Amino acid sequence: MANNQNDKNVDAVVVGAGFSGLYLILKLRELGLSFGVFEAGSGVGGTWNWNRYPGARCDVESMQYSYSFDEDLQQEWEWSEVFAGQPEIMKYANHVADRYALRDDIEFNTSVVSAHFNEVTNRWAVTLESGEIVHAQYCIMATGCLSSPRAPDFKGMESFKGATYHTGEWPHEDVDLSGLRVGVIGTGSSAIQAIPVIAEQAGHVTVFQRTPNYSIPSRSGAMSPEYADAWKSEYQTRRKIQRTTPNGNYYERSKVGAMDVSDAERRRIYEENWEAGGTQFMAAFKDLSLNQAANDTAAEFVRERICEIVDSAETAELLAPDSYPIGTKRICVDTRYFETFNRDNVRLVDISKCGIDQITENGVRAGSEDFEFDAIVYATGFDAMTGTLLKIDIQGRDGLTLREKWEVGPVSYLGIMVAGFPNMYTITGPGSPSVLCNMIVAIEQHLEFVADSLGDMQARGADVIEADPEAETAWVEHGIEVAYKTLYPKAASWYMGANIEGKPRVFMPYIGGMANHAAKCRDIVSNGYTGFVFSETGVAAKRA
Repeated sequence: MANNQNDKNVDAVVVGAGFSGLYLILKLRELGLSFGVFEAGSGVGGTWNWNRYPGARCDVESMQYSYSFDEDLQQEWEWSEVFAGQPEIMKYANHVADRYALRDDIEFNTSVVSAHFNEVTNRWAVTLESGEIVHAQYCIMATGCLSSPRAPDFKGMESFKGATYHTGEWPHEDVDLSGLRVGVIGTGSSAIQAIPVIAEQAGHVTVFQRTPNYSIPSRSGAMSPEYADAWKSEYQTRRKIQRTTPNGNYYERSKVGAMDVSDAERRRIYEENWEAGGTQFMAAFKDLSLNQAANDTAAEFVRERICEIVDSAETAELLAPDSYPIGTKRICVDTRYFETFNRDNVRLVDISKCGIDQITENGVRAGSEDFEFDAIVYATGFDAMTGTLLKIDIQGRDGLTLREKWEVGPVSYLGIMVAGFPNMYTITGPGSPSVLCNMIVAIEQHLEFVADSLGDMQARGADVIEADPEAETAWVEHGIEVAYKTLYPKAASWYMGANIEGKPRVFMPYIGGMANHAAKCRDIVSNGYTGFVFSETGVAAKRA
């Protein structure tokens, strides 16, 4: 496509203004590149700007879920809670945007509908929803992994006369559910956080559950000055350690297996980790994600706890998972989730066998029963990791679309580039550790790699950088090999795309750990960008 005189020309287009997009602005400024940042939402923050549902909270400790690139920023920001809620995370994102004057470089309420690579000019033509076309050498997809809510498709949805909400598209204005009859469909992470809060407001809550989830108490509370000071005095050291861990989090990991200790000692350790709370429960023993027998001991402990918490034996049995290993679906952290089912105004309905027949004018029909509601909350999750990217018409070399490329599942080199799509970066894309680790740590690591590669491009005067197909294939095969050495593929999870009808069943994130991924990236750079192909003044040069 030839440039129209009214078209905009920049060095780089960035899609998204979440935590990736914000940091990208700083990196592109450092490189002296011109750029345009386009955000579909009305503000910064990405997934946290959309997910405003009651009880929304991060499952990574606040002191760790933050940028590390500026020591002054680290020292000045004060978190009020150990695990920050969505409003406070948004305050942080807005603080960062204001502190570094990032908003001036962002076009809000602006969706990208297509991105086509021009092999003659070696530039991307990016079309906005308005019809405006922006031409850029680089197209950087900072679209996030959980940014495309899974729309429910129940029969009769349009007929319901009450209010409807989706946890992934919660209104910005306050929602008053006081005294209402509320149906909640889904018991994933969002629902587990939302249901206790909704139950405190609503007259009655009916929860429809297909698959129960393991959840660990968050034990969140007010941030103590002593805890915050301990982090701030050692931020540099602890940040370095975060980069050396499998999931980018700073906490103690066991060096022994679950079956290497006595039954009494194993239970003591589980008790200790349960009381501590948070996702570090899965670090109680080194082999919980690798060994079925070890995993069974953790799963049974959590099931016992659920049965102790929930008064009704029948309800407790329904809430206690037994069809997949613990941790192979993203483990949830909660604030009195299981306790909520002891309330007189909360009912659990098992739809594992009957499903939901339809949405009616007055509520939900499931099995042989009709339920009447004033409001329905759809907690139906996301088309994770690939959904937002595939909504955009992305075309690379020879007119190949990303949808065609990923027809049998997403492939990439490092989760950062896709062969056949030159100068296009996918930040925390499929094939990277992303959703299996602290996202902000992963984002910083990715963007440092991207910025280094852009700087290298400038230095060598190259027009194009792209992933070599052989390197991509090798990385994908490595990812599959590592994944199937674990228990993760045993669960029908959104990691596998199992929550989306027709989506290929492929384990999408890289389970080899953030430390290994970062080490691989460092080796690639030190060896002259192995696995990438450069075009220098029209001459292709492969770094093998």
